[in-house]
Parts: sequence; C-alpha cells; structure tokens
Amino acid sequence: MIGRIGALALAGVSALAFATGAQAGAFGLREQSSQAQGLSFAGAASGSGGISSMFWNPAVITMRPGWVTEQNLTYIGLHADIRPTAATNPGFLPLGESGDIGQGAIVPAGATSYQLSDKIWIGLQTGAPFGLITNPNKAWAGEVYGRSSRIFSLAFNPVIAYKVNDWLSIAAGPNIEYFKLTLRQAFPIAGLPTGAFPSAFLKGDAWGVGYTAGATITPWDGTVLGLGYRSSVHHDIEGSAFGVGQVKANLNTPEKLSVGLTQAINPVTRINLGFEWDNWSRLDDIAITSKVLGLPVASLPLNFKDGYTYSIGAEYDWSPSLTVRGGFSYEEVPIDDQNRSVRLPDNDRYTASIGASYRWSEKLTLNAAYSHIFLDKSNIFAGAGRNYNVGNIAFAGVVDASADIVSVGFRYVFGAPAAPLPAPIVRKF
Repeated sequence: MIGRIGALALAGVSALAFATGAQAGAFGLREQSSQAQGLSFAGAASGSGGISSMFWNPAVITMRPGWVTEQNLTYIGLHADIRPTAATNPGFLPLGESGDIGQGAIVPAGATSYQLSDKIWIGLQTGAPFGLITNPNKAWAGEVYGRSSRIFSLAFNPVIAYKVNDWLSIAAGPNIEYFKLTLRQAFPIAGLPTGAFPSAFLKGDAWGVGYTAGATITPWDGTVLGLGYRSSVHHDIEGSAFGVGQVKANLNTPEKLSVGLTQAINPVTRINLGFEWDNWSRLDDIAITSKVLGLPVASLPLNFKDGYTYSIGAEYDWSPSLTVRGGFSYEEVPIDDQNRSVRLPDNDRYTASIGASYRWSEKLTLNAAYSHIFLDKSNIFAGAGRNYNVGNIAFAGVVDASADIVSVGFRYVFGAPAAPLPAPIVRKF
C-alpha cells in the first residue's frame, strides 16, 4: 500500500523546476538574457547576450570593461491543452480535457561584472536554470497523473575570469542552486466517484552545488568563439508525501555544453550561431525512499534522452543608438511518445524571435525581445506497460501547445576600469 501511494504522490517528480513554464527542453529554462532572447539565443556563449551570457559561458565578462550590471524580466505565456482520446479508461474519459494547463509567469535574471585589473574580472549571475508550472482542471480525464506542479528554484553563480592575452579569456566559478516543490494529483479511493478524489501530494526542497567554466577565443578582429560548461548539480531532496510521510530522493540535473560563434560581417552587422547539448539522459529511473523505513517506495522512470539545440541570428546597428536583431532555433527535446507525461507534455521546438536595444545614454541601454515557440501536436500514453503507470489506469491524449515570451531588460555601466582598455570590437551594445 505504501508503494502504491508513493507512486501516486510522486509520479510527477519529472516536473522539478522553477515556478514557470519550462522553455529549454524538458524542465530547463533558457530565459536569462533579454538581449540574447531576440536572437533565439544564437551566439549566447560568445557574448550575444551581454554579460548575461555568463549563464552559458562565464568568460564573456572579460568582453566588458569596468563595472556593468544587467537585469532582465521575462514573461512566459505557456499554452497547452490535453484532449483525452478513446483509449483512456472509460471511468475517467467523461471528465474531459485538461483545459489550458499553462500558467503565465515572470522570470527574473541578473548579471553583474566588475573589472579588478587589466587581467582579472569577477562576476555574479542569478536566475533559474530549470522551470515548470502546470495547472489543469482539478477534475479531468488525466487527473491521476497530474493536477498541479508548483516549484520554486533559484541559482547563484559567482565567477572569476582571467584575460590570458588579447585572444584568450578563461573563467570558472561555483553554481549554488535551491529549489522547493509541491506536486499534486488525484488519489483514487474506492466508493468515491471520479472527479471527487482527494489530492495526493509531494513537498520537498534541497540545496545543491555544481560549477561553471568557459573560454572565449578571439582569433582576429570581428570574430568571437565561445565555449561554456555548466556541471550537473546533485540534489538530495527531502520532504513529505501523502500516505508515506517523510521521503527523500536523489536528483542530478543535466550538464550543459554551449558553443557560440559571433562574426562581424561589416561594422554594423553581425551573424551569430549557437549549439547547446544538455545531458538529460542521466535522468533515468529515480528512486523515492521512505526515510522511516529506509526502503524505496516508488521509482520514477523518466528515461530522458539527450537534448540538442541549434540556433542562428543576426544583429544590425540601425543607428548609433539603435540595434535590431532576430533569430531562429530548433530544439530536439529529450521527451517523446515513450516518456511524455501530463505534467510535462513537451515536443521538439521551433522558435522565432525578434528584439532591439536602445542606447539611452553612455551608461544606460534598454533591451526588449519577443519569441514565439511552435510545437507539433504530440501524444501521451500512460497506464499498464507504459513509462508512467498509476493503478493500471489507462490515459491517452493529444497535446496542442505553444508559447509566447516577452522579455525586457537594461544594462547600466557604473564606471570605467582602473586602467582604461580599448572598447570591444565586435559589440556596440
């Protein structure tokens, strides 16, 4: 009985993330820079997102002399409807569709860098590297596989960067993450009608520490190649679950490898290319253990694949004060018909973006961007013999999803470095 209740309460742990819509494959979040957003994050690892690009590659902070801060706010409007099909358990099928499970949310992110000398910079990036919130109708055909997912997460990433010479910079630093989660889904009880079941729940939180590292290479004027790495972070989640009491689980987030290329075509035009690999395949089966019994009470079979993102974008300096940009990306997400859940009904993504920067003064630059994410319709299968199974209750559905993202931000330069350096060659904003 404990094992069954644990499985019910914990079947949605695949939703571990920040309290917003996940927009970087599975439950990852990429919304760390308004400037890079306008390029669909092409060239983010080579500095296309300003110092906020330190999320992908901390070495980019050496591209900005002096004391610089960037602050970003991003609104993610996720839209997803799950329509049950005839293969759903007939006792639940009449409960109907999920309604729009997406929840609009605002994601803050910030980055600050300070030049200590002509060779050394320090920086701090804050934001949310993972994220998800879904909230279907309380009574719907897939309620035993998910009612709500609400998780808060925040990461702090202090770094130190060293400019080795005119063409090479390197950087590294710890990545400190915290998240807190509450997940709910229907718990079937004999004698109660479907739609009137109470909610099983899982609550827990954890701290974890990893690291980031990166390098930028400028082989000649007008070209920047960036390479960045974010390590996996180990989280010992502790909390409570409905019918089980105190539980714990180990979760290792995926590593991220980012490659970016920025190439100046002429003094006012730049092309950006990007590639990201996320090692989601390290998330396979996650054991849920009772702290009282010291024994596993459930297993979460995520069975993710690796994720890959390819992006291209361009910038044009319309005037000394205005830069416009646009980009497109394609992302192979780690989720398919074999491991898709009602909490995370993801599919491969096509993203189109536009953006602009306005230089208000020598110190202040304003950024804005808009992106639309297109997803093909996808299928969900749960029940006996499937990746997700609660009490052999069959659920089959069709997902129709998309997302609209609006981001605004600013950059403020407080002052010049102690020893003046030449202005960056590739970027004006």
